[in-house]
Amino acid sequence: MFAVIRTGGKQYRVTPSQVLKVEKLEAEPGSVFTFTDVLAVGTDSGVTVGAPTVPGATVTATVIAQDRLDKVIIFKKRRRQNSRRKNGHRQHVTVLRVADILPG
Repeated sequence: MFAVIRTGGKQYRVTPSQVLKVEKLEAEPGSVFTFTDVLAVGTDSGVTVGAPTVPGATVTATVIAQDRLDKVIIFKKRRRQNSRRKNGHRQHVTVLRVADILPG
């Protein structure tokens, strides 16, 4: 069984007990988060594709941690101008473990 969910402007294909990192969600570690924005659900009997979402389908996940990704370096240079700028940032993410997929 699998599902395609949408969160943070991205789409993720998830399966039960899968661990994934998504853009930061406002949730405490150990709490349960429910995704209702399910775009498709695949079961043994076939695939159900929503228009745009599958009615009644939900995906529940347990929040493992609030984390940050590796540093991304932004380096800008204008040639022959002696102009350089180096910057970097670490993106905030939420680490989830998918618990259950309900096809609705």
